[in-house]
Amino acid sequence: MSLSITHTAAEGTLVDGTARGDRSAEILKRNGWRWAGSIRLWYIPRSRDRAARRREIDHTAEQLRAAGFTVDVTIDDTYRSTAEVEAASAARQENRATRLGVSADRKTAAAEAADAVARRAHDALPPMGEPVKIGHHSEGRHRSAIARADATMRRSIDADEEAKRARERASIAAAATDQRNAPVRVANRIDRLERELSRWVRHRDGSSRRLAGGYVEETAPATGEWAERVGREITRCTDELEYWRSVRSAQIDAGLVVEYSAQTISRGDLIRYSGVWATVIRCNPKTVSATCQLYGKFNAPYTHIDAHRLAPTPGGAQ
Repeated sequence: MSLSITHTAAEGTLVDGTARGDRSAEILKRNGWRWAGSIRLWYIPRSRDRAARRREIDHTAEQLRAAGFTVDVTIDDTYRSTAEVEAASAARQENRATRLGVSADRKTAAAEAADAVARRAHDALPPMGEPVKIGHHSEGRHRSAIARADATMRRSIDADEEAKRARERASIAAAATDQRNAPVRVANRIDRLERELSRWVRHRDGSSRRLAGGYVEETAPATGEWAERVGREITRCTDELEYWRSVRSAQIDAGLVVEYSAQTISRGDLIRYSGVWATVIRCNPKTVSATCQLYGKFNAPYTHIDAHRLAPTPGGAQ
């Protein structure tokens, strides 16, 4: 049987050509692949818009070939632009939120129907909580009515709980894109990308560092296929940084966030961090050192500061 393993930025890493019972599932599961029922293909989790995990792909292909499969591997490591990636992600999230919303509506309707059935079953019971008359001709009918009322009530409760969970999932999905673009998350992403870009640049240009005892460890510049990979990652990081910096700039212009720095905050000023006011004791390049009764002394990134007040003036005015 012939299988194909493909990797693209838009689709991630996929296996096509498998069939139920062909023994490929066991090999794929063992190597960390998962089944996507929506597209009916095996895939490597979190492989979309990332470099192909060639070691995992090659290891899987070797095991499949050893099991008698013909395996063709095609890898395209070309990255999409960050704007395209984010637009596609937002569209997928919107579709997911829509599907979950429809599911929540359907389960809410089912819960309401189950509740109506439970009410009818309860109303069919003898009035005033009349006890079962042992030996009376009504005993069987009475016990059946109680059992039916109990069963329908349980189904109603279960349906209501399921509907609540569905509504929660739909609500979370609907807010996912807004959460991804939350100012603090955007700032954290920029900081992470700056560090990542610096690492790739060091790989490209070579680097050195002084270790204990005065020993200097030298790393040569990347060459060959590794240099090509490094170049692609530098291009990706640069594009992502430009995109998220523009998002951050737009948030600042819209007044959604204030860009604090050592030029806008001084020693003795008050800052609000995680909802608590603290006094600044030192301004660092990327953080402020502050102190408060709740946290004691701590460092707060400028991007995580909620609000700022100038140092109190003599007499209590601010």
